[in-house]
Amino acid sequence: MAGFRNGRGRDNRPPQQQPQQAPYGYNAAPPPHPQQQWPQQAPQQGGGGYGEPEYFGDPYGAQQQHHPQQHYAANTPGHTQMFSVNEDPYGAGAGYEAPAAPTGPRLHWKPLLSGIVLRPGPTFLQMRDHAVWGPALTVTFLYGLLAIFGFDKARDEAINATLSTAIPYVLMTGVGFVVAGLILGAVTHTLARQLGGSGSWQPTVGLSMLIMSITDAPRLVVAVFLGGENGLVQVLGWLTWLAAGALFTMMVSRSHDLPWPKALGASAIQLVALLSLIKLGML
Repeated sequence: MAGFRNGRGRDNRPPQQQPQQAPYGYNAAPPPHPQQQWPQQAPQQGGGGYGEPEYFGDPYGAQQQHHPQQHYAANTPGHTQMFSVNEDPYGAGAGYEAPAAPTGPRLHWKPLLSGIVLRPGPTFLQMRDHAVWGPALTVTFLYGLLAIFGFDKARDEAINATLSTAIPYVLMTGVGFVVAGLILGAVTHTLARQLGGSGSWQPTVGLSMLIMSITDAPRLVVAVFLGGENGLVQVLGWLTWLAAGALFTMMVSRSHDLPWPKALGASAIQLVALLSLIKLGML
């Protein structure tokens, strides 16, 4: 009796649920089919979170989780290639270097001339991208007009000649110095570019003309009174030639971003020409 009260000896299986009969006039609902269990797969990289193909997404409308650190492999089975919008469609930023901007405003002719003598380094760096044709042509022409009086023979010829003959002679000398300055400056710029320089030709030529004229001015002033063959004039000429070499080297180095040995090499031809044509009186 106790066994029957405790349920022993009975069938312990739960009673099967009988299908409910549909009301009269309605077809009975088909019995529920057991849900097919699909083998669970590990989530593939780039697809849905439950192993389904990534093209259909989540069939139950569940929101897929996106990981920012997840990378998508392109052109591989089961993955799609992700495209991005290029902000620079013309590719101007790739391998393109903008030209260097000027380091300062253009100097007026007064601070330019005084800067070459008193502050050569900052002056050359500030004027590396500015043409100086006005001061360069004017100063070089005036220098050429006075240079003729620094040579004994040329000065005697100019003084003994008539006014109608002396004026064209002096003017032609000034033009000749301008042309020579242009040619020597162009040679210096060409050598600097061949040695790896990156400067512009207009500032290089103009500044070289100013250096040539300014550095030789002390020798020229003394030679007008003492003559070009005077010993003091010769010594002063050597000193001013060394000063010109230092200024040429500094100018080319600042204008073309070159170390001083290469800058000096680029200025060598102009220095030799100045030494032979002007300093030593071999005009």
